[in-house]
Amino acid sequence: MDTSSPSIFVNGESLPLYIGKRVRAVVQVIQCDGADTTAKSTDEHQLIIKGLPVIPPLKFVEVIGIADGNQSVHAETWTNFGDAFDAASYNQLCKLANGEFKALFL
Repeated sequence: MDTSSPSIFVNGESLPLYIGKRVRAVVQVIQCDGADTTAKSTDEHQLIIKGLPVIPPLKFVEVIGIADGNQSVHAETWTNFGDAFDAASYNQLCKLANGEFKALFL
């Protein structure tokens, strides 16, 4: 695991807090046209992911990249998590990582 450039666990609600920083989010692909991907965060916010290849709708992907807006991430790397993912558990993780246990995650 590379710890030289950590990424912050985010959902749609916490993404605007980290504009310009490296973030990590799991999203469900809604539409992908090869340039921008429209996706849904684990807390049901619509996000735009830039720099992903064409990914079929309904697939979950983890995106690591730079938050470049309130609702967008420029992807550096991504991992396909398939079509079965526990979004509610990941969303709880994001709340803990940005709340009372923040010091444990950064």
